[in-house]
Amino acid sequence: MQASSSAPPHEQCVLRYALERHARERPDAVYAAFEDEADWTFRSTLDKVRSTANGLAALGVGRGDTVLLMLGNGGFALRVMFALHYLGAIAVPVNTAYLGSLLRHVVDNAGARLAVVEPELLPRLEEAAGPALATIVVNGTDVQAQAAAHAVTPTAAPSASRAIYPASVLTTPAPTALPDPLLAPWDTQFIIYTSGTTGTSKGVLASYRHSYTAVGPVGWPCVQQQDRQLLHLPIFHIGGAFIASAALCRGGSIGVTANFSTERFWDSVRRLQVTSVFLLGVMASFLLKQAPRPDDRTHPLRMVFIVPLGAIGPEFAERFGVEVHTLFNMTEISTPLICGPNPTKPHVCGRPRPGVQLRLVDENDIEVPPGEVGELVIRTDQPWAMNHGYNRDDAATARAWRNGWFHTGDCFTVDADGDYLFKDRIKDCIRRRGENISSHEVEAEVLAFPAIREVAAIPAPSEFSEDEVMLVVATTDGKQVDPAALFAHLQARLPHFMLPRYLRVVPALPKTPTAKVQKHVLREQGVTPDTLDLHQLGLRARRPAS
Repeated sequence: MQASSSAPPHEQCVLRYALERHARERPDAVYAAFEDEADWTFRSTLDKVRSTANGLAALGVGRGDTVLLMLGNGGFALRVMFALHYLGAIAVPVNTAYLGSLLRHVVDNAGARLAVVEPELLPRLEEAAGPALATIVVNGTDVQAQAAAHAVTPTAAPSASRAIYPASVLTTPAPTALPDPLLAPWDTQFIIYTSGTTGTSKGVLASYRHSYTAVGPVGWPCVQQQDRQLLHLPIFHIGGAFIASAALCRGGSIGVTANFSTERFWDSVRRLQVTSVFLLGVMASFLLKQAPRPDDRTHPLRMVFIVPLGAIGPEFAERFGVEVHTLFNMTEISTPLICGPNPTKPHVCGRPRPGVQLRLVDENDIEVPPGEVGELVIRTDQPWAMNHGYNRDDAATARAWRNGWFHTGDCFTVDADGDYLFKDRIKDCIRRRGENISSHEVEAEVLAFPAIREVAAIPAPSEFSEDEVMLVVATTDGKQVDPAALFAHLQARLPHFMLPRYLRVVPALPKTPTAKVQKHVLREQGVTPDTLDLHQLGLRARRPAS
Protein backbone atom coordinates (compact mmCIF):
# COMPACT_ATOMS: atom_id res chain seq x y z
CA MET A 1 0.00 0.00 0.00
CA GLN A 2 1.53 3.32 -1.08
CA ALA A 3 1.24 6.24 1.33
CA SER A 4 0.64 9.74 0.00
CA SER A 5 3.67 12.01 0.12
CA SER A 6 1.61 14.52 2.12
CA ALA A 7 0.72 12.04 4.87
CA PRO A 8 2.77 9.97 7.30
CA PRO A 9 3.34 6.35 6.26
CA HIS A 10 0.47 4.07 7.22
CA GLU A 11 2.75 2.02 9.52
CA GLN A 12 3.50 5.17 11.49
CA CYS A 13 0.03 6.50 12.36
CA VAL A 14 -2.52 3.78 11.49
CA LEU A 15 -2.85 1.73 14.65
CA ARG A 16 -3.06 -1.75 13.08
CA TYR A 17 0.15 -1.39 11.11
CA ALA A 18 2.02 0.47 13.85
CA LEU A 19 1.15 -2.27 16.36
CA GLU A 20 2.28 -5.01 13.97
CA ARG A 21 5.54 -3.15 13.31
CA HIS A 22 6.38 -2.66 17.00
CA ALA A 23 5.41 -6.25 17.82
CA ARG A 24 7.79 -7.39 15.10
CA GLU A 25 10.68 -5.03 15.87
CA ARG A 26 10.34 -4.62 19.68
CA PRO A 27 8.24 -7.57 20.85
CA ASP A 28 9.35 -7.49 24.50
CA ALA A 29 9.12 -3.73 25.05
CA VAL A 30 6.30 -2.78 27.43
CA TYR A 31 3.39 -0.86 25.97
CA ALA A 32 1.02 -0.78 28.97
CA ALA A 33 1.53 -1.09 32.72
CA PHE A 34 -1.49 -1.70 34.92
CA GLU A 35 -2.32 -1.53 38.60
CA ASP A 36 -4.42 -4.70 38.50
CA GLU A 37 -2.87 -6.96 35.83
CA ALA A 38 0.46 -7.88 34.30
CA ASP A 39 2.24 -5.55 31.89
CA TRP A 40 1.46 -5.77 28.19
CA THR A 41 4.36 -6.00 25.78
CA PHE A 42 3.85 -5.04 22.16
CA ARG A 43 3.75 -8.74 21.28
CA SER A 44 1.15 -9.59 23.91
CA THR A 45 -0.85 -6.50 22.99
CA LEU A 46 -1.01 -7.67 19.39
CA ASP A 47 -2.12 -11.14 20.50
CA LYS A 48 -4.91 -9.72 22.69
CA VAL A 49 -6.04 -7.35 19.96
CA ARG A 50 -6.12 -10.06 17.27
CA SER A 51 -8.05 -12.40 19.54
CA THR A 52 -10.62 -9.71 20.35
CA ALA A 53 -10.84 -8.67 16.70
CA ASN A 54 -11.78 -12.24 15.79
CA GLY A 55 -14.57 -12.15 18.35
CA LEU A 56 -15.86 -8.85 17.00
CA ALA A 57 -15.64 -10.12 13.41
CA ALA A 58 -17.72 -13.15 14.40
CA LEU A 59 -20.42 -10.70 15.56
CA GLY A 60 -20.38 -9.09 12.12
CA VAL A 61 -18.10 -6.11 12.77
CA GLY A 62 -16.08 -4.96 9.78
CA ARG A 63 -14.50 -1.97 8.14
CA GLY A 64 -16.45 1.26 8.54
CA ASP A 65 -18.87 -0.08 11.17
CA THR A 66 -19.48 2.10 14.22
CA VAL A 67 -19.39 0.39 17.62
CA LEU A 68 -20.42 2.09 20.86
CA LEU A 69 -18.12 1.74 23.87
CA MET A 70 -19.38 2.58 27.37
CA LEU A 71 -16.40 1.31 29.30
CA GLY A 72 -14.19 2.34 32.18
CA ASN A 73 -10.43 2.60 31.84
CA GLY A 74 -8.58 -0.69 31.85
CA GLY A 75 -7.22 -3.51 29.76
CA PHE A 76 -10.62 -4.62 28.50
CA ALA A 77 -11.45 -1.18 27.11
CA LEU A 78 -8.06 -0.91 25.39
CA ARG A 79 -8.18 -4.28 23.68
CA VAL A 80 -11.75 -3.76 22.45
CA MET A 81 -10.96 -0.28 21.15
CA PHE A 82 -7.77 -1.40 19.42
CA ALA A 83 -9.48 -4.51 18.03
CA LEU A 84 -12.04 -2.27 16.34
CA HIS A 85 -9.20 -0.31 14.75
CA TYR A 86 -7.53 -3.58 13.71
CA LEU A 87 -10.68 -4.42 11.74
CA GLY A 88 -11.01 -0.94 10.30
CA ALA A 89 -14.16 -0.30 12.37
CA ILE A 90 -14.85 3.05 14.05
CA ALA A 91 -14.74 3.25 17.84
CA VAL A 92 -17.42 5.46 19.40
CA PRO A 93 -16.47 5.89 23.07
CA VAL A 94 -19.46 7.36 24.95
CA ASN A 95 -19.41 9.35 28.17
CA THR A 96 -20.29 6.83 30.86
CA ALA A 97 -22.31 9.47 32.74
CA TYR A 98 -24.74 10.00 29.83
CA LEU A 99 -28.33 8.93 30.33
CA GLY A 100 -31.81 9.68 29.05
CA SER A 101 -32.18 11.96 26.05
CA LEU A 102 -28.44 12.75 25.89
CA LEU A 103 -27.56 9.09 25.53
CA ARG A 104 -30.47 8.49 23.17
CA HIS A 105 -29.21 11.20 20.83
CA VAL A 106 -25.67 9.75 20.77
CA VAL A 107 -26.93 6.20 20.14
CA ASP A 108 -29.19 7.38 17.31
CA ASN A 109 -26.53 9.61 15.74
CA ALA A 110 -23.81 6.96 15.82
CA GLY A 111 -26.06 4.41 14.11
CA ALA A 112 -24.21 1.50 15.72
CA ARG A 113 -25.52 -2.06 15.54
CA LEU A 114 -23.28 -3.23 18.41
CA ALA A 115 -22.27 -1.81 21.79
CA VAL A 116 -19.82 -2.98 24.45
CA VAL A 117 -20.70 -1.78 27.96
CA GLU A 118 -20.00 -2.12 31.65
CA PRO A 119 -22.73 -4.13 33.43
CA GLU A 120 -23.92 -1.23 35.58
CA LEU A 121 -24.52 0.86 32.44
CA LEU A 122 -26.66 -1.76 30.71
CA PRO A 123 -30.04 -0.49 32.00
CA ARG A 124 -29.29 3.06 30.79
CA LEU A 125 -28.30 1.84 27.35
CA GLU A 126 -31.31 -0.46 27.07
CA GLU A 127 -33.61 2.45 27.91
CA ALA A 128 -31.96 4.78 25.39
CA ALA A 129 -31.34 2.36 22.51
CA GLY A 130 -33.55 2.11 19.47
CA PRO A 131 -34.10 -0.98 17.31
CA ALA A 132 -30.94 -0.38 15.27
CA LEU A 133 -28.77 -1.47 18.20
CA ALA A 134 -29.07 -5.23 17.72
CA THR A 135 -26.31 -6.58 19.98
CA ILE A 136 -24.79 -5.64 23.32
CA VAL A 137 -21.68 -7.23 24.83
CA VAL A 138 -21.36 -6.84 28.60
CA ASN A 139 -17.96 -6.67 30.27
CA GLY A 140 -17.99 -9.79 32.41
CA THR A 141 -18.28 -13.55 32.27
CA ASP A 142 -21.79 -14.25 33.60
CA VAL A 143 -24.21 -12.21 31.53
CA GLN A 144 -27.25 -13.89 33.10
CA ALA A 145 -26.23 -12.83 36.61
CA GLN A 146 -25.22 -9.37 35.46
CA ALA A 147 -28.44 -8.81 33.59
CA ALA A 148 -30.50 -10.02 36.53
CA ALA A 149 -28.60 -7.75 38.93
CA HIS A 150 -29.36 -4.77 36.71
CA ALA A 151 -32.95 -5.66 35.86
CA VAL A 152 -32.33 -6.61 32.24
CA THR A 153 -33.57 -9.73 30.48
CA PRO A 154 -30.74 -11.23 28.41
CA THR A 155 -31.07 -13.23 25.25
CA ALA A 156 -28.83 -16.27 24.80
CA ALA A 157 -28.46 -15.97 21.04
CA PRO A 158 -29.18 -13.46 18.27
CA SER A 159 -32.87 -13.24 17.47
CA ALA A 160 -35.45 -10.73 16.39
CA SER A 161 -34.92 -8.98 19.73
CA ARG A 162 -31.69 -7.47 20.98
CA ALA A 163 -28.98 -10.01 21.83
CA ILE A 164 -26.90 -9.61 24.98
CA TYR A 165 -23.64 -11.52 25.38
CA PRO A 166 -20.89 -11.84 27.97
CA ALA A 167 -17.42 -10.49 27.19
CA SER A 168 -16.15 -14.03 26.57
CA VAL A 169 -17.60 -13.88 23.04
CA LEU A 170 -14.85 -11.38 22.20
CA THR A 171 -12.02 -13.78 22.99
CA THR A 172 -11.16 -16.67 20.74
CA PRO A 173 -8.68 -19.26 22.07
CA ALA A 174 -6.64 -19.35 18.85
CA PRO A 175 -6.97 -16.14 16.85
CA THR A 176 -7.06 -16.75 13.14
CA ALA A 177 -5.58 -14.49 10.49
CA LEU A 178 -7.80 -11.54 9.64
CA PRO A 179 -7.79 -9.89 6.21
CA ASP A 180 -6.06 -6.53 5.92
CA PRO A 181 -8.74 -3.83 5.42
CA LEU A 182 -6.11 -1.63 3.69
CA LEU A 183 -6.49 1.32 6.02
CA ALA A 184 -5.08 4.78 5.31
CA PRO A 185 -4.20 7.72 7.60
CA TRP A 186 -7.33 9.58 6.46
CA ASP A 187 -9.77 6.82 7.41
CA THR A 188 -12.05 7.53 10.37
CA GLN A 189 -10.69 6.06 13.60
CA PHE A 190 -13.02 7.60 16.22
CA ILE A 191 -16.29 9.41 16.58
CA ILE A 192 -16.02 11.36 19.83
CA TYR A 193 -18.99 13.35 21.06
CA THR A 194 -18.42 16.87 22.24
CA SER A 195 -21.07 19.15 23.66
CA GLY A 196 -22.82 21.44 21.22
CA THR A 197 -22.92 25.18 21.52
CA THR A 198 -26.60 25.77 20.85
CA GLY A 199 -27.77 22.23 20.13
CA THR A 200 -27.23 18.61 20.94
CA SER A 201 -23.83 16.93 21.25
CA LYS A 202 -21.94 16.54 17.97
CA GLY A 203 -19.91 13.51 16.92
CA VAL A 204 -16.44 14.64 15.88
CA LEU A 205 -15.02 12.56 13.03
CA ALA A 206 -11.35 11.90 13.83
CA SER A 207 -9.01 10.17 11.42
CA TYR A 208 -5.90 8.18 12.32
CA ARG A 209 -3.79 11.12 11.28
CA HIS A 210 -5.86 13.50 13.42
CA SER A 211 -5.32 11.55 16.65
CA TYR A 212 -1.63 10.98 15.90
CA THR A 213 -1.04 14.64 15.07
CA ALA A 214 -2.91 15.91 18.13
CA VAL A 215 -0.88 14.12 20.83
CA GLY A 216 1.96 12.47 18.93
CA PRO A 217 5.40 13.87 18.11
CA VAL A 218 3.95 16.72 16.00
CA GLY A 219 1.52 18.12 18.56
CA TRP A 220 3.45 17.12 21.68
CA PRO A 221 7.16 17.26 20.73
CA CYS A 222 8.18 17.49 24.39
CA VAL A 223 6.94 13.90 24.97
CA GLN A 224 9.56 11.36 23.91
CA GLN A 225 9.22 7.73 22.82
CA GLN A 226 10.83 6.58 26.08
CA ASP A 227 8.25 8.45 28.18
CA ARG A 228 5.46 6.59 29.92
CA GLN A 229 2.26 8.62 29.90
CA LEU A 230 -0.42 8.26 32.57
CA LEU A 231 -3.78 7.17 31.16
CA HIS A 232 -6.15 8.44 33.83
CA LEU A 233 -8.62 10.44 31.74
CA PRO A 234 -11.49 8.30 30.40
CA ILE A 235 -11.39 6.88 26.90
CA PHE A 236 -14.39 8.98 25.85
CA HIS A 237 -12.04 12.00 26.08
CA ILE A 238 -9.23 12.62 23.62
CA GLY A 239 -6.98 12.75 26.71
CA GLY A 240 -7.75 9.04 27.04
CA ALA A 241 -8.47 7.67 23.55
CA PHE A 242 -5.94 9.76 21.60
CA ILE A 243 -3.13 9.34 24.14
CA ALA A 244 -3.57 5.55 24.25
CA SER A 245 -3.56 5.31 20.46
CA ALA A 246 -0.73 7.77 19.73
CA ALA A 247 1.52 6.30 22.43
CA LEU A 248 1.14 2.87 20.84
CA CYS A 249 1.75 4.19 17.33
CA ARG A 250 4.97 5.98 18.31
CA GLY A 251 6.23 2.97 20.30
CA GLY A 252 5.86 4.63 23.68
CA SER A 253 4.08 3.32 26.74
CA ILE A 254 1.23 4.15 29.08
CA GLY A 255 0.47 3.54 32.73
CA VAL A 256 -3.23 2.78 33.15
CA THR A 257 -5.31 3.74 36.15
CA ALA A 258 -9.09 3.72 36.54
CA ASN A 259 -9.40 7.48 37.07
CA PHE A 260 -7.76 10.53 38.58
CA SER A 261 -7.52 10.47 42.36
CA THR A 262 -5.82 13.24 44.32
CA GLU A 263 -5.00 10.85 47.14
CA ARG A 264 -3.67 8.05 44.92
CA PHE A 265 -2.03 10.13 42.19
CA TRP A 266 1.59 10.05 43.37
CA ASP A 267 1.38 6.40 44.42
CA SER A 268 0.17 5.54 40.91
CA VAL A 269 2.93 7.61 39.30
CA ARG A 270 5.58 5.78 41.34
CA ARG A 271 4.11 2.31 40.96
CA LEU A 272 3.55 2.63 37.20
CA GLN A 273 6.82 4.54 36.63
CA VAL A 274 5.04 7.39 34.84
CA THR A 275 7.22 10.16 33.41
CA SER A 276 4.62 12.36 31.64
CA VAL A 277 1.05 13.33 32.52
CA PHE A 278 -1.72 15.57 31.23
CA LEU A 279 -3.60 17.33 34.04
CA LEU A 280 -6.67 19.50 33.86
CA GLY A 281 -6.15 22.72 35.78
CA VAL A 282 -8.50 21.62 38.54
CA MET A 283 -6.50 18.41 39.03
CA ALA A 284 -3.25 20.33 39.42
CA SER A 285 -4.98 22.65 41.87
CA PHE A 286 -6.16 19.70 43.96
CA LEU A 287 -2.62 18.28 44.08
CA LEU A 288 -1.20 21.62 45.22
CA LYS A 289 -3.81 21.89 47.99
CA GLN A 290 -2.54 18.69 49.59
CA ALA A 291 -0.27 19.16 52.59
CA PRO A 292 3.43 19.19 51.62
CA ARG A 293 5.24 15.87 52.08
CA PRO A 294 8.93 15.00 52.33
CA ASP A 295 8.66 12.85 49.19
CA ASP A 296 7.00 15.50 47.00
CA ARG A 297 9.99 15.34 44.65
CA THR A 298 10.64 11.60 44.97
CA HIS A 299 8.98 10.24 41.84
CA PRO A 300 9.79 9.44 38.19
CA LEU A 301 7.58 12.20 36.76
CA ARG A 302 9.59 14.64 34.64
CA MET A 303 6.94 16.73 32.85
CA VAL A 304 3.32 17.78 33.31
CA PHE A 305 0.84 19.45 30.99
CA ILE A 306 -1.53 21.74 32.95
CA VAL A 307 -4.55 22.89 30.92
CA PRO A 308 -5.71 25.57 31.48
CA LEU A 309 -2.58 26.81 33.18
CA GLY A 310 -3.99 29.66 35.22
CA ALA A 311 -1.33 31.06 37.53
CA ILE A 312 -0.19 27.90 39.32
CA GLY A 313 2.53 26.74 36.91
CA PRO A 314 5.61 28.08 38.75
CA GLU A 315 4.38 26.85 42.14
CA PHE A 316 3.65 23.36 40.76
CA ALA A 317 7.03 23.12 39.04
CA GLU A 318 8.92 24.24 42.14
CA ARG A 319 7.11 22.03 44.63
CA PHE A 320 7.15 18.79 42.63
CA GLY A 321 10.37 19.28 40.68
CA VAL A 322 8.84 18.83 37.22
CA GLU A 323 8.74 20.69 33.93
CA VAL A 324 5.37 22.35 33.40
CA HIS A 325 3.95 22.80 29.91
CA THR A 326 0.60 24.05 28.71
CA LEU A 327 -1.33 24.06 25.45
CA PHE A 328 -4.63 24.76 23.76
CA ASN A 329 -6.58 21.93 22.20
CA MET A 330 -10.09 20.64 21.70
CA THR A 331 -11.59 17.46 20.30
CA GLU A 332 -11.83 18.84 16.79
CA ILE A 333 -8.25 20.11 16.42
CA SER A 334 -4.66 18.97 16.95
CA THR A 335 -2.82 21.05 19.57
CA PRO A 336 -2.24 24.23 17.54
CA LEU A 337 -0.78 26.08 20.55
CA ILE A 338 1.83 24.73 22.95
CA CYS A 339 4.04 26.39 25.56
CA GLY A 340 6.87 25.37 27.86
CA PRO A 341 8.84 24.43 29.70
CA ASN A 342 7.81 26.37 32.80
CA PRO A 343 5.89 29.36 31.42
CA THR A 344 5.46 32.24 33.86
CA LYS A 345 2.64 34.18 32.18
CA PRO A 346 -0.75 33.45 33.78
CA HIS A 347 -3.38 32.08 31.38
CA VAL A 348 -0.96 31.71 28.49
CA CYS A 349 -1.75 28.99 25.95
CA GLY A 350 1.40 29.16 23.86
CA ARG A 351 2.53 29.89 20.32
CA PRO A 352 1.58 28.13 17.09
CA ARG A 353 3.34 24.85 16.44
CA PRO A 354 4.77 24.12 12.98
CA GLY A 355 2.16 23.01 10.47
CA VAL A 356 -0.77 25.19 11.57
CA GLN A 357 -2.11 28.54 10.41
CA LEU A 358 -4.02 30.67 12.93
CA ARG A 359 -6.05 33.87 12.68
CA LEU A 360 -8.10 35.93 15.13
CA VAL A 361 -11.28 37.13 13.45
CA ASP A 362 -14.49 39.02 14.11
CA GLU A 363 -18.01 37.74 13.54
CA ASN A 364 -17.57 38.23 9.78
CA ASP A 365 -14.27 36.31 9.64
CA ILE A 366 -12.34 39.56 9.15
CA GLU A 367 -8.99 39.55 10.93
CA VAL A 368 -9.00 41.79 14.02
CA PRO A 369 -6.27 44.43 14.54
CA PRO A 370 -3.22 43.44 16.64
CA GLY A 371 -3.94 43.35 20.35
CA GLU A 372 -7.72 43.03 19.97
CA VAL A 373 -9.84 40.06 20.98
CA GLY A 374 -10.96 37.73 18.20
CA GLU A 375 -12.20 34.20 17.62
CA LEU A 376 -9.43 31.71 16.91
CA VAL A 377 -9.79 30.01 13.52
CA ILE A 378 -7.39 27.32 12.35
CA ARG A 379 -6.29 25.27 9.38
CA THR A 380 -3.39 22.88 8.94
CA ASP A 381 -0.77 22.69 6.22
CA GLN A 382 -1.42 18.99 5.68
CA PRO A 383 -4.83 17.35 5.13
CA TRP A 384 -6.58 15.16 7.71
CA ALA A 385 -4.57 16.60 10.64
CA MET A 386 -7.80 17.87 12.20
CA ASN A 387 -11.42 16.73 12.28
CA HIS A 388 -13.16 16.04 9.00
CA GLY A 389 -16.64 17.07 10.13
CA TYR A 390 -19.44 16.11 12.46
CA ASN A 391 -21.14 12.76 12.08
CA ARG A 392 -24.44 13.00 10.15
CA ASP A 393 -24.58 16.78 10.70
CA ASP A 394 -23.68 18.58 7.49
CA ALA A 395 -25.07 21.90 8.70
CA ALA A 396 -22.87 21.94 11.81
CA THR A 397 -19.86 20.92 9.71
CA ALA A 398 -20.47 23.76 7.26
CA ARG A 399 -20.82 26.31 10.07
CA ALA A 400 -17.64 25.20 11.79
CA TRP A 401 -15.59 25.10 8.58
CA ARG A 402 -16.97 28.21 6.87
CA ASN A 403 -14.57 30.05 4.59
CA GLY A 404 -12.11 27.17 4.77
CA TRP A 405 -11.08 27.67 8.40
CA PHE A 406 -12.18 25.73 11.46
CA HIS A 407 -13.87 28.04 13.96
CA THR A 408 -13.03 27.16 17.56
CA GLY A 409 -15.64 29.39 19.21
CA ASP A 410 -12.91 30.59 21.62
CA CYS A 411 -11.57 34.13 21.88
CA PHE A 412 -7.90 35.07 22.27
CA THR A 413 -5.50 37.97 22.08
CA VAL A 414 -1.88 37.84 21.00
CA ASP A 415 0.63 39.78 23.09
CA ALA A 416 3.82 41.53 21.99
CA ASP A 417 5.81 38.29 22.44
CA GLY A 418 3.55 36.36 20.09
CA ASP A 419 1.92 34.38 22.92
CA TYR A 420 -1.76 33.56 22.61
CA LEU A 421 -3.81 34.39 25.72
CA PHE A 422 -7.25 32.86 26.21
CA LYS A 423 -9.96 35.44 26.93
CA ASP A 424 -13.43 33.95 26.74
CA ARG A 425 -15.76 31.54 24.97
CA ILE A 426 -18.10 32.96 22.41
CA LYS A 427 -19.87 29.65 22.11
CA ASP A 428 -22.63 28.87 24.55
CA CYS A 429 -20.71 26.21 26.41
CA ILE A 430 -19.74 25.70 30.03
CA ARG A 431 -16.61 23.82 31.04
CA ARG A 432 -16.70 22.13 34.42
CA ARG A 433 -14.04 19.79 35.82
CA GLY A 434 -12.73 19.02 32.34
CA GLU A 435 -16.17 18.37 30.82
CA ASN A 436 -17.68 20.49 28.05
CA ILE A 437 -21.33 21.12 28.89
CA SER A 438 -23.92 22.29 26.39
CA SER A 439 -26.16 24.85 28.07
CA HIS A 440 -28.86 23.89 25.58
CA GLU A 441 -28.97 20.34 26.94
CA VAL A 442 -29.10 21.54 30.56
CA GLU A 443 -31.83 24.06 29.75
CA ALA A 444 -33.98 21.45 28.01
CA GLU A 445 -34.13 19.37 31.19
CA VAL A 446 -34.73 22.40 33.43
CA LEU A 447 -37.66 23.48 31.28
CA ALA A 448 -39.25 20.07 31.86
CA PHE A 449 -39.69 21.08 35.54
CA PRO A 450 -43.30 22.30 35.90
CA ALA A 451 -42.67 25.55 37.79
CA ILE A 452 -40.12 26.99 35.35
CA ARG A 453 -41.09 29.18 32.40
CA GLU A 454 -37.67 30.05 31.01
CA VAL A 455 -34.06 29.38 31.88
CA ALA A 456 -30.50 30.33 31.01
CA ALA A 457 -27.63 28.06 32.01
CA ILE A 458 -24.44 30.07 32.29
CA PRO A 459 -20.92 29.59 33.67
CA ALA A 460 -20.04 30.96 37.10
CA PRO A 461 -16.51 31.19 38.50
CA SER A 462 -15.22 28.22 40.49
CA GLU A 463 -12.76 28.42 43.36
CA PHE A 464 -10.92 25.47 41.83
CA SER A 465 -10.71 26.02 38.07
CA GLU A 466 -12.88 26.49 35.03
CA ASP A 467 -16.63 26.95 35.66
CA GLU A 468 -19.57 26.04 37.87
CA VAL A 469 -23.04 25.64 36.37
CA MET A 470 -25.47 28.43 37.24
CA LEU A 471 -29.17 28.48 36.42
CA VAL A 472 -31.09 31.72 36.04
CA VAL A 473 -34.80 30.91 35.89
CA ALA A 474 -38.13 32.66 35.65
CA THR A 475 -41.18 30.82 36.93
CA THR A 476 -44.69 30.41 35.63
CA ASP A 477 -47.19 32.78 37.21
CA GLY A 478 -47.77 32.14 40.88
CA LYS A 479 -45.23 29.30 41.10
CA GLN A 480 -42.22 28.96 43.36
CA VAL A 481 -39.15 26.84 42.80
CA ASP A 482 -38.24 24.27 45.43
CA PRO A 483 -34.44 23.98 45.00
CA ALA A 484 -34.31 20.42 46.36
CA ALA A 485 -37.12 19.28 44.06
CA LEU A 486 -35.48 20.91 41.04
CA PHE A 487 -32.13 19.35 41.90
CA ALA A 488 -33.74 15.90 42.27
CA HIS A 489 -35.48 16.39 38.92
CA LEU A 490 -32.17 17.19 37.22
CA GLN A 491 -30.24 14.49 39.04
CA ALA A 492 -32.48 11.87 37.44
CA ARG A 493 -31.93 13.31 33.97
CA LEU A 494 -28.41 14.69 33.75
CA PRO A 495 -24.93 13.31 34.41
CA HIS A 496 -23.31 14.51 37.62
CA PHE A 497 -20.97 17.01 35.96
CA MET A 498 -23.91 18.91 34.40
CA LEU A 499 -25.78 19.48 37.66
CA PRO A 500 -25.96 23.12 38.83
CA ARG A 501 -24.28 24.68 41.80
CA TYR A 502 -26.05 28.06 41.68
CA LEU A 503 -29.72 28.97 41.25
CA ARG A 504 -31.11 32.45 40.75
CA VAL A 505 -34.82 33.21 40.32
CA VAL A 506 -35.76 36.38 38.42
CA PRO A 507 -39.07 37.79 37.15
CA ALA A 508 -37.93 37.50 33.52
CA LEU A 509 -34.74 36.88 31.57
CA PRO A 510 -33.21 39.85 29.71
CA LYS A 511 -33.88 39.65 25.97
CA THR A 512 -33.01 41.34 22.71
CA PRO A 513 -35.72 42.97 20.57
CA THR A 514 -35.86 39.69 18.66
CA ALA A 515 -36.59 37.77 21.90
CA LYS A 516 -33.15 36.15 22.24
CA VAL A 517 -31.92 35.76 25.81
CA GLN A 518 -29.01 38.09 26.56
CA LYS A 519 -26.76 35.65 28.35
CA HIS A 520 -23.88 38.10 28.35
CA VAL A 521 -25.91 40.32 30.70
CA LEU A 522 -26.45 37.43 33.09
CA ARG A 523 -22.77 36.43 32.91
CA GLU A 524 -21.73 40.00 33.75
CA GLN A 525 -24.09 40.02 36.75
CA GLY A 526 -22.65 36.71 37.90
CA VAL A 527 -23.44 35.32 41.35
CA THR A 528 -25.69 38.03 42.80
CA PRO A 529 -26.71 38.42 46.47
CA ASP A 530 -30.06 36.76 45.73
CA THR A 531 -28.39 33.69 44.14
CA LEU A 532 -28.68 30.42 46.04
CA ASP A 533 -25.54 28.32 46.48
CA LEU A 534 -26.96 24.79 46.33
CA HIS A 535 -23.84 23.40 48.00
CA GLN A 536 -24.79 25.31 51.14
CA LEU A 537 -28.16 23.58 51.03
CA GLY A 538 -26.48 20.18 50.88
CA LEU A 539 -27.29 19.72 47.19
CA ARG A 540 -24.09 18.62 45.45
CA ALA A 541 -23.19 16.96 42.18
CA ARG A 542 -21.41 13.72 43.03
CA ARG A 543 -19.77 11.25 40.66
CA PRO A 544 -21.64 7.92 40.68
CA ALA A 545 -19.85 5.23 42.68
CA SER A 546 -19.91 2.92 39.65
